[in-house]
Amino acid sequence: MAQGEVLEFEEYVRTRQDALLRSARRLVPDPVDAQDLLQTALVRTYGRWDGIADKRLADAYLRRVMINTRTEWWRARKLEEVPTEQLPDASVDDSTEQHADRALLMDAMKVLAPKQRSVVVLRHWEQMSTEETAAALGMSAGTVKSTLHRALARLREELEARELDARALEREERERCAAA
Repeated sequence: MAQGEVLEFEEYVRTRQDALLRSARRLVPDPVDAQDLLQTALVRTYGRWDGIADKRLADAYLRRVMINTRTEWWRARKLEEVPTEQLPDASVDDSTEQHADRALLMDAMKVLAPKQRSVVVLRHWEQMSTEETAAALGMSAGTVKSTLHRALARLREELEARELDARALEREERERCAAA
């Protein structure tokens, strides 16, 4: 590969690495595995970089390489099944609390102004950078930061208030049970 192609690839990776890592995180649940997946895809793409005629399609090419790599990993995994006379007790993780926390947070988000909600969703759920969020919402990076700061402070206040209310209800219930 020519020196110009190497520099072009390095520049591409530098500018697109955050978006590509987000794509990798959507393909594999573990963040470390997502980084490994991206690095493997970049290594495979580096060798074929000069063959990509239209560099605007490089993102699509890399995503396809990540999908194929993830599929290879999945097929190559070792299944840890061992035949046995007796089956082990089956345990199921109870994700009720996690769902309750998510539902509480979604409900608490309703107290935010629409602009604040948009900033929180883009920065924390979509994992966009401050600059990407600013571009998506048509505001400055400073406005995104201050809006996010105020939104998170408001969410903390709301969640603390709800926790105090829940404690008060529990206390009243205990007192009512004790009196009965």
